Amino acid sequence: MELPIVLAVLAVLLVVVSLAQPLAGIVRLPFSVFLAVIGIVIGAAASFLWYTDFTNAFNDVARAVLDFPVGSTVFLYVFLPTLLFQTALTLDVRRMAPDWVPILVLAVLAVLIATVIIGFALAPVAGQPLVVCLLLGAIVATTDPIAVVGIFRDIGAPARLGRLVEGESLLNDAAAITLFSVFLAVLAAGQSLDLVEAGLTFARTLVLGALVGYVGARVAAWLIGSIPDHQPAKVSISFALPYLVYLIAEQLLGVSGVIGVVVAGMTLNILGPARASPDGWSYLTGVWEQVAFWASSLVFVLAAILVPQLLAEFSWIDLALILLVAGAALLARVIVLFGILPLLTLLKLSPPVSRSYRFVILWGGLRGAVTLALALAITENYALSEEVHRFVAILATGFVLFTLLVQGTTMRRLIQWLGLDRLSPRDLALRGQVLAVALENVRETVENVAELYRVGSATALTEARRYAERIDAAAIQTEQRQGLSDLDRLSIGLVTLAGRERDVILEHYRDRTVSAALVQSLLAQAELFLDKARAGGRTGYQQAVRQTLAFGWRFDVAQFLHRRLKVGGPLEHLLARRFEILFATQIIVEELAPFVDRKIVPILGTRVGEVLGEILARRREAIDGALEALRLQYPSYADSLERRLLRKTALRQEELEYDVLLADGLIGPELHANLRRSVEEERRKAEIQPRLDLALNAPELLAQLPLFSAFTEEQLAALAKRLRSIFAVPGERLIRRGDPGDAVYFIASGAVEVSIPGHKIRLGRGDFVGEIALLTGLPRQSDVHAISYCFLLRLDVRDFNGFLAQHPAIRRHIEEVAAKRVATNEDASRSLQVS
Repeated sequence: MELPIVLAVLAVLLVVVSLAQPLAGIVRLPFSVFLAVIGIVIGAAASFLWYTDFTNAFNDVARAVLDFPVGSTVFLYVFLPTLLFQTALTLDVRRMAPDWVPILVLAVLAVLIATVIIGFALAPVAGQPLVVCLLLGAIVATTDPIAVVGIFRDIGAPARLGRLVEGESLLNDAAAITLFSVFLAVLAAGQSLDLVEAGLTFARTLVLGALVGYVGARVAAWLIGSIPDHQPAKVSISFALPYLVYLIAEQLLGVSGVIGVVVAGMTLNILGPARASPDGWSYLTGVWEQVAFWASSLVFVLAAILVPQLLAEFSWIDLALILLVAGAALLARVIVLFGILPLLTLLKLSPPVSRSYRFVILWGGLRGAVTLALALAITENYALSEEVHRFVAILATGFVLFTLLVQGTTMRRLIQWLGLDRLSPRDLALRGQVLAVALENVRETVENVAELYRVGSATALTEARRYAERIDAAAIQTEQRQGLSDLDRLSIGLVTLAGRERDVILEHYRDRTVSAALVQSLLAQAELFLDKARAGGRTGYQQAVRQTLAFGWRFDVAQFLHRRLKVGGPLEHLLARRFEILFATQIIVEELAPFVDRKIVPILGTRVGEVLGEILARRREAIDGALEALRLQYPSYADSLERRLLRKTALRQEELEYDVLLADGLIGPELHANLRRSVEEERRKAEIQPRLDLALNAPELLAQLPLFSAFTEEQLAALAKRLRSIFAVPGERLIRRGDPGDAVYFIASGAVEVSIPGHKIRLGRGDFVGEIALLTGLPRQSDVHAISYCFLLRLDVRDFNGFLAQHPAIRRHIEEVAAKRVATNEDASRSLQVS
C-alpha cells in the first residue's frame, strides 16, 4: 500500500477517535468499548463493501482499510512499548508501594493460575494439544485497565482501587507475554512441554528484563539531568528509552522487553522529577499523555477492525468454547481474589482488600488490544498449522468481545451498586468544613471584586447572600453528620503537611535555590514523611523525623575508613551532604508553619493546628541540634552554605526582574537574552559546592575550650597537629571498660555519658574524658557513650604525655580533675557495696 494512502487512513482514524471521546460520554460507554465498537463496524463495513457485488464504487476505500499494513509486529514493537511506558511513567509509584503484595499476586500469580485453569479446561474438549490450550490461556490472561480506570475517574471511585487495577494490568502484560513467548517457542520447535524448564525460563526472562529496564532508566535519568534547560531534548531521551530497552531485551538478550519497559518507566517515574525541573517534568509527561492517547486509541480501532476477519469462520461450537474460556477466567480470578488474597491478609503478608474492591477487580478484568495483538501474532506465524491459527484467533477475539461488551458495559452499574462512587464517611465529614471555608473565601473575593469594579450594591448583595446561604447549608450538613475524630483530623493534617513539604521542595527547585544534586534526597525524605503519616499518623511522622536524622550504614563505613585507615574522603562527602540536607530542611520546615495557620487550621480546627505546630517545633529543635553539632565544628562551611543560599535567591529574583521588563516591553529580546546569560554564568559559579575539610578548624575549636584559653595561636596550631577529630553519633561507645588507656578525648561539642558501677556522669563541651587510665596506667574503669551528636578531639597517649610535660599548669589541672573523679568513683562503689 502506498504511503499517501496509509497516511490518509491514519489521519481519518485520528479524526474518528477524537470525535469518539465526547460521543462515548454522551452514550455513557467506556471510551475503549466505544472505540472497539467503532472499529468492528468499520471492519465489517469494509469487508461488506469489498466482497459485495452490489457496487464497486468503494472498493479502493475498503481495500485500504482491509489491507492496512498493521500486523502483530507493529502492535508489539511500536504501540506496546509506548502504552506500557506512559502508564508506568505517570503512575503514583510511591502510593502503590503499600499494595505491592496484592498487585504482584494479581499481576503474576493470577496470570499463572488463569493460564493453567483455562488451558486444562480447554484441553479435554477443544481437540488441541495442551500446549496450544496453555498458549491461548496466556494470550487471554492480559487485562486492559483503560476502560475500567476511565469509569473510575468519571464517577469518582476510590483512588486505591484504580491503583490496584492499573498496577495489575501494567505488570500482568509482562507476565502474560513472557508466558506466551515460552509456550510459542515450545510449540514452534515441536518439543514436549517441560514445566520445570518453562518455569525457570519464565523467571529468568522477567528478572533479566527488569535489570535491563532499571539500568536503561538510570542512564536516561543521568542524561536528562545533564541537559537542564532543554525540554525537547529531555522528551527525546524519554522517547528513545522504551524502544531501546525493548529491543535490547528482546533482540539482543532474549529476555522480557515488556517487563524491561515497565521497570524503566517506573524507575524514571521516581528519578525523573529530581533530574528535570518541575516545569520540564510536567512538559515531558504532558507530551507522553498526548502520544499515549493517540497510541491507545489507534490500537483499539485498528485491532477492532481485524475482528471481523478473525471471526470469519465462527461457529456455535466456538461460542461454547468462548463461554468456557470466560468461565475459566472468572474462576481463576475468584480463586485469587477470594481465596489467596484473604489468606495472605490473614497471615499479615498483605494489606486487606475490601470485598467490594475484589468484586470490581473480578468483573473488571477486561481484555483488549494486547490480547488481539498476540492472537494476530499466532495467525501470522507460518510455523503453526491453520487449525491452531483458527482456534487461537476465534477464541481470543471472542473472549475480548465478551469482556468488552458484557463486563465493560455493566461495570459502571456494579460500581454504583456497591456504593464505590460515594464518598467515605471520613470524606463526607470533611467535605462540609472544606466547603464552608472555600465558600467563605469566595464570598470575600466576590465582595472585593464588586467594590473594585463598582458593581451595583443590590447586585453585589444578592450574589454575596447566595454564597452566605451555601455556607450556612454546609455548616448544617456538617452538624448533622458524624464529625471527624481528633485522631482522624491529626492524621489528615500530617498527610497534608507532608504533601506540602514536597511542594515546597519542588518550588525551591524551580527557583533553583535547591540544587538538582540535592532535590532527589529531599523528595525521598518528603515521601517518607508522607508514607509514615498515612500508615502511622503522629507516631509514624515522628518515626520519620528520627529516621531522617539518623546515620545509616554508609556513615558507619566512612567512619571506619576515617578512624582506622585514615581515609577521610568518604566521611567528608557524607558530612557535607548531611550539612546541606539539614540546612535545606531547616528552611523548608520554617515555611510549613505559616501553611498550618493559613490552610490547615481553618479546615481541621485550632486544636489540630496547635498539635501540628508542636510537632513542627520539635522537628525544628531536632534539626537545629543536629545542624549545630556540625556548625560548631565547621563554622566556615556553614557560612559558605548561607552565602550560597542568599546568592541563589538573589539570582532568581534578578532573573524574574528581567522577565518582567521583557514582558512590559521595556527591554528587547536581545538585551533580555544577554542579561539572562549573565545570570546563568553567576548561577554556575554559585552551584560549585565548597569542600568540607574534617580537620579544618581544630585551632578555632581548641581556642573555645576553657582549658586552652591562654594558649597563643602558635601553641594552638602546634597542638592541633597532634589531635584527630572524631565525630560520634548518639549511643556510640567511645571507651570500653577494661580496655587499656590509649588516648584522652576533649569534647568540642555535644555530650557524653560516663558509666561506672552504680553511677553515671554527664560531660559536655569543654570537658575531657579518658585521662585517668593514662595517668594511672590502669585499664579503663568505665564505659563512655555519646548521648548526642558529638565532635571530640582525640590526643593519643604518647602525645598526651609529651604535652603534659611541656605544660605543667595544664598537667596540674588535669590531675586535680582526675583525682576528684577517682574519689567520686570510689564513693559510688562503696555505696553500691553497702546497698
